[in-house]
Amino acid sequence: MRFSNKTCIVTGGGSGIGRATCLQMAAEGGRVVVADLHEQAAQSTVDAIRSAGGQAIAAEVDVGDSAQVQKVIDSALATFGTLHVIVNDAAMMTFTPIVDLPESDFFHVLTTNLGSVFFFAKYGAPRMPPGSAIVNISSVHAHETTANVVPYAASKGAIEAFTRGFAVEMESRKIRVNSVAPGAVDTPMLWNNPNIKSGVEKVEGSIGKPEDLAEAICFIASDDARFVNGTTLVVDGGRLDILP
Repeated sequence: MRFSNKTCIVTGGGSGIGRATCLQMAAEGGRVVVADLHEQAAQSTVDAIRSAGGQAIAAEVDVGDSAQVQKVIDSALATFGTLHVIVNDAAMMTFTPIVDLPESDFFHVLTTNLGSVFFFAKYGAPRMPPGSAIVNISSVHAHETTANVVPYAASKGAIEAFTRGFAVEMESRKIRVNSVAPGAVDTPMLWNNPNIKSGVEKVEGSIGKPEDLAEAICFIASDDARFVNGTTLVVDGGRLDILP
């Protein structure tokens, strides 16, 4: 039980990779704070955890809002008394060429995807004990990307750079900071992507399940990965190897 007596915040926990991660951490003894923009989705994950005998609470949050992020952290500590793991999974995409993209949309993506990582790092890390872990969810788009998703790709590339730098800053506190970069995963975010629907972006190679990513995230967040720090684990079924 790798997460026994550990409190874990997972953003985007109402669906997809985030939900699978919440379920896996709870199954391994974790006390899970399911943070999501949609309260009903978060509560659905909480209900599934509790029905299996686990501990969890729901937290409705816009992760691009500093005050709301701090409220989630406060809630985790008020409910469970500790905070050991933060998984930053919540993200959004736009599908418009840069020259046509409203400025507000560009910065909305950056604030949601990258700003949220900053907020949880700034306000969460000081309240985490030595031996804790932060896992930021990147993407293969940080390495190889396609047209019309530039803000998303840029935010994911920045997340990996943030991870490397923040890991160095946290060494003295003995808090590990890593990233996981998924490839194509069978989630609504994949199949609702207009580029996928139109054929602009091809889904080549294998498609993972949310549970595949949850296993990798839980490994990185656990003491099993105590010697893994400041790096990005690519979990893509080999997709990067076949992209142009």
